[in-house]
Amino acid sequence: MNKLKNEIVEGKYGKPVSLDIYWKDSTDQPQEIVLFAHGFKGFKDWGHWEKLGEALVEAGYCFIKFNFSHNGTTPVDPLNFTDLEAFGQNNYTKELSDLEVVLDWISQNRTLQKKTQWQTDKINLIGHSRGGPIVLIKAKEDNRVKKVITWAAVHELDYAWKTAEHIHQWKKEGVYYILNGRTKQEMPLYYQLYEDYQTNKARFSITTVLEGLDKPYLILHGTADPAVPTSSAEYLYEHANAKLTEKYFIDGANHVFGGSHPFTERELSKDSQKLLEHTIRFLKS
Repeated sequence: MNKLKNEIVEGKYGKPVSLDIYWKDSTDQPQEIVLFAHGFKGFKDWGHWEKLGEALVEAGYCFIKFNFSHNGTTPVDPLNFTDLEAFGQNNYTKELSDLEVVLDWISQNRTLQKKTQWQTDKINLIGHSRGGPIVLIKAKEDNRVKKVITWAAVHELDYAWKTAEHIHQWKKEGVYYILNGRTKQEMPLYYQLYEDYQTNKARFSITTVLEGLDKPYLILHGTADPAVPTSSAEYLYEHANAKLTEKYFIDGANHVFGGSHPFTERELSKDSQKLLEHTIRFLKS
């Protein structure tokens, strides 16, 4: 298996996008691309994402994962949230721009196209958690995307803003902080995130996106997810095209399907293996 780690692509908002590319030498046929987008408080090198990607490569795909430019990590330190200012200035417009930058880089990189034999006209997107809505939006907007998969996805991008009182206080203070349970960091979210959502509400409406999505879509979710309830998966399925959409619950699986960070196990968990089985079957169907 071939790996190219931490390739840097210039983003459109002053921060770089870092990518990892995995592929298997093959002379038989071109390889479709599976492009993975992490979720909120996530990063490309978290836990078992690499091991899941390696399994997809063994199944015949070129696997690419990347960091959103404002996810709080840096190319110098991709494993830690050392740029909390960037984290606070992140928004959905920037994440969609980052994803487009990566798609453009894939389409235009002739050197790697020759090495990997990847198919730039057959790109499949996977989004985990908050990355789910991001890949759904891009799948609707970009003809290069052929199939889309969400793992433990939230159902709308305004999921965290529960009350008018919270939004009023957020505007007044300009920022509110969320605790990262793993690192114990207080991570800022600036009010610009809400303003970006309100400005682009029509584009960011996942209900509207799903109504117009005419590509095969797979929803995978764990029944024991403590972060995103199974009702989110039900919502996504109910609003998607029934003829093109599949939904499966993995019994007892948590939000990361048995993964952890750092991931030190030699084998993937049974929940992750089931996740892979459904994913690969869908990609090959």
